[in-house]
Amino acid sequence: MRIVVGITGASGSILAITLLKILRSLGLETHLIYSDWGKRTLELETNHTIDEVNTLASYTYREDDQAAPVSSGSFRHNGMVIVPCSMKTLSAVANGYADNLISRAADVTIKEGRKLILVTRESPLSAIHLENMLKLARLGVTIMPPVPGFYAKPQTIEDIVHHSAGRILDQLGIEHNLIHRWGE
Repeated sequence: MRIVVGITGASGSILAITLLKILRSLGLETHLIYSDWGKRTLELETNHTIDEVNTLASYTYREDDQAAPVSSGSFRHNGMVIVPCSMKTLSAVANGYADNLISRAADVTIKEGRKLILVTRESPLSAIHLENMLKLARLGVTIMPPVPGFYAKPQTIEDIVHHSAGRILDQLGIEHNLIHRWGE
C-alpha cells in the first residue's frame, strides 16, 4: 500500500507523527508533504525535529515542489490523509485552489476518485468551515475531526491520539489493534 500524508499548520502534529509511525511499522510506503506552517507548528507543539519525522516517511516533499510525483493523477496511491488539516487547506481543497503541493495532491486525489481524509482541526466551526466541509463530503471526501472515544476510557494523551490514528486507519481499510471497539 502507498499512502500520502499532508501536514498543515493546524494544531495536532502529534496525530501525523503517530500515524506515520504506525504506517512505517506496518511496512507501508508513505509520501509526506509539509506546509511551511506545518513544519513550524510541529516544532512548536512537539519535541520532534523535522529530520526525525522525515525518517518516518518513505519520501518527503516541500509544499512548493509541484513537480513531485504526488501532484500527478498518474501517481497511484491507496489514499491521502491531511492531518492535521487547517481551515486554510480545507478551503483550498474545497475550492480547487491548488496553490501548493498539499492542495494539489488532494485535488488530484479527488479527481482520480481515490480516498481523501481531512483530519480537520478548528473549534468552534464557522458557517464557512461547515460549508466547505459539506461541499467536500458531497464529493466523497471523509471529514474526520480527531474526536476521542471516551467509551474506551483513555488514561493518557497517547490513548486519545491512538484512538484518532486507529479511526484514520479504519477509513483507509488498514487492519490494526490500536483502539478499543464498541462492544468488544
